[in-house]
Amino acid sequence: MNVVPLGDKVVVKRVEAEAVTAGGIVLPDAAQEKPQQGRVLSIGDGILLADGTRQPPEVSEGDRILFESYGGTEIQVADEDLLIMSVNSIIAVLD
Repeated sequence: MNVVPLGDKVVVKRVEAEAVTAGGIVLPDAAQEKPQQGRVLSIGDGILLADGTRQPPEVSEGDRILFESYGGTEIQVADEDLLIMSVNSIIAVLD
């Protein structure tokens, strides 16, 4: 099943959480924080402007992004956890 977002929404897959701290301590699953980074899988058409045209999203498929901690709605598709969020929830594109 494919998820196609509408308007200014994007579908994001979170990157895996770090299981080891910088000091070498292994963290159990319960202690790991959800990462605020992900990869854009799909993008919508963009924001509908007052003159009837669409402004395309500033991100593209495949971009690695940094997003707000509570940005997006979590969904599960084919045993895969994904987020659907507004482009406004994206803070930065990472290289």
